[in-house]
Amino acid sequence: MKKMLLVLIACNFVSFAQDKQEKTPSNWTKKGVFTFLANQSSFSNWQAGGQNNFAGNVGVNYDFNYKNGDWNWDNKFIAAYGLTKIKGAPTQKTDDRVEFNSLLGKKASGYWFYSAFFNFKTQMDTGLDPATQSVKISHFFSPAFFQFGPGMLWKKSDNLKVNFAPATSKLILVHDHFTEFTTSFGVEKGATSRYELGAAVNGYYKFNLMENVSVENILNLYTNYLEDPQNVDVDYQLNVVMKINKVLSTNFAFQTIYDDNAFRGFQTKQIIGLGLNYGF
Repeated sequence: MKKMLLVLIACNFVSFAQDKQEKTPSNWTKKGVFTFLANQSSFSNWQAGGQNNFAGNVGVNYDFNYKNGDWNWDNKFIAAYGLTKIKGAPTQKTDDRVEFNSLLGKKASGYWFYSAFFNFKTQMDTGLDPATQSVKISHFFSPAFFQFGPGMLWKKSDNLKVNFAPATSKLILVHDHFTEFTTSFGVEKGATSRYELGAAVNGYYKFNLMENVSVENILNLYTNYLEDPQNVDVDYQLNVVMKINKVLSTNFAFQTIYDDNAFRGFQTKQIIGLGLNYGF
């Protein structure tokens, strides 16, 4: 009897899942791109000097968004990894990140939505001290950053939106070997985590500057109510894609970060190169 009941429940579940699967695909918008960027310099008897070098970056940018009536659920996954090799020097990492953003909205009025958001950031590979290139300062899931909280979303379209979250929780995780002798990414000596409560503003704007030239802007601001609220964390990303054809493009990426828990100053990074793109 129990087996029969389990079979009936399983059949009903499968039937419900299939029915839901048939009805929901039209509510989903999925779009992704895989990019490989490369730049290379080679010198032979070049009197002005120079070292042979090669740099390569791979990246994935994937969006999967859901709309149904008054509900919106926007998700973005970003992963990037880059290496550079200069003749006579060890290979160095130039880019390394994994980020996931999820934003749920329920229509309130006009362009406004009641919202809840989640953000996760980490890296894939070991990070070395820039000065020594031998001392490990980070690795996968150390640090790992989590942000989540309720708020209000102003959304005109998938390409233009701003979320305000005045009660945002932030959690930072690091391995204990990075805090054995000192603080690391704001996590105190001997600890493995740090909790903060503050306010977050997240903005997204993408537009076409001209035909075949797209510009993507991602801005994240955060202030911690519990400690130095005047020190606002900033994470701004600019991605410009100049499309040549369906496969080739010239890509420019710029990112600047201010987080006084990690470094008291602006961290900046820019990458430009010929891109090989694959959409999915």
